[in-house]
Amino acid sequence: MLKRILLIFLILSISKFSHTPHLLVTDPSTWTNSSVWDHNATLWSILRPGSEFYTSYTYGFDLEFILRKIAHLSFFGSLGLLFYWNLKKQKYRHLKAWFCLAAFAFVDEIHQAFIIGRDGRIVDVMIDSAGAAIMLFLLFLFQRNKLADK
Repeated sequence: MLKRILLIFLILSISKFSHTPHLLVTDPSTWTNSSVWDHNATLWSILRPGSEFYTSYTYGFDLEFILRKIAHLSFFGSLGLLFYWNLKKQKYRHLKAWFCLAAFAFVDEIHQAFIIGRDGRIVDVMIDSAGAAIMLFLLFLFQRNKLADK
């Protein structure tokens, strides 16, 4: 039960931060900005070929950027583990957890693209997915070594 509560809590927390315009990791006062939807945005305007969703970042490589990417890796890595722990013990459980995480990351980035002062990027989906892949692979290695010790 606790694992399910933690999964839901982390999904809601990530969604809340994605819904916060002009969020700066380095400025906690921005963590509670009131959300403003971009009413001109459409799913097609976000996902159409050549849209901003598929481009690289336009802002610099500074402390804010580094902390954002560390947050992506760590939060989504943790979320990948929580997906894993909430799935039934079955074949390909690690892979299924990763697919759940990747799907959530994709939807979360699209959600961000609808918020003024935020942008959604496919690059962030890849970073989120990489964070989960790393954590799930480390879990796999730990479990394999634990079985080998028996």
